[in-house]
Amino acid sequence: MHQSPGSAIHKAPSGSRVYAIGDIHGRSDLLRRLHAMILADTAPDSPDSGELRKVVVYVGDYVDRGPDGAGVIDILINQPLEGFESHPLKGNHEDMMIRFLESGEGGDMWLFNGGRDTLQSYGIEFSDMSLYLSEPEALAPVFRDAVPPSHRAFLNGLAIHHREGDYLFVHAGIRPGVALEDQSEQDLIWIRDEFTGSDADFGAIVVHGHSIRAEPEIRPNRIGIDTGAWRSNRLTALVLEGDTRRFLQT
Repeated sequence: MHQSPGSAIHKAPSGSRVYAIGDIHGRSDLLRRLHAMILADTAPDSPDSGELRKVVVYVGDYVDRGPDGAGVIDILINQPLEGFESHPLKGNHEDMMIRFLESGEGGDMWLFNGGRDTLQSYGIEFSDMSLYLSEPEALAPVFRDAVPPSHRAFLNGLAIHHREGDYLFVHAGIRPGVALEDQSEQDLIWIRDEFTGSDADFGAIVVHGHSIRAEPEIRPNRIGIDTGAWRSNRLTALVLEGDTRRFLQT
């Protein structure tokens, strides 16, 4: 008989503890706080605790809407969690930022969706932006000069999915009925209703952000961890170990 997604016991890899952090959106203050909570959560409490494999997955959307997108990226590059494997994923807001950086494309859409906050975090004030509002693509070279090469390398190196045991991590979700190897990057970082409204068995529990909820959303086939940190002050981490699940929140 076909087994439904909710009837199976899903597990993280043996000997591992996996933390998945939801959409940060420029809240470097909350990221620092959650990092401290994670470090406290993994503080040595037994002789063999040092053998634990520690993994952190960031599901994307580091920039826009909150005040310090540049600071978030700086933390991820220069202040990683010590002793952890780190897997930062690409979100749709990084997609918009990268396209604007590279070619000036999509400036109107990006600015409307929080890009102004990111520009300000890199030292480009609104008075400077206003010179380009009628022609936002002309702002791209100015922005390019303001973004450090290390930040551009970070953005260009982001993965679009990551797997740990029975859990698949993506930013937005996956398209039902399509094998993982055939999924498009566009869907993995942008899809919404077709994914969140599906009760399909995806072959793994999909852990995702992108779709804001007041609390983490647990469904038989997926776990949503975007709790709208930029406006709610609640940045969420899902903690997976063996067949257990729990959450840390600021």
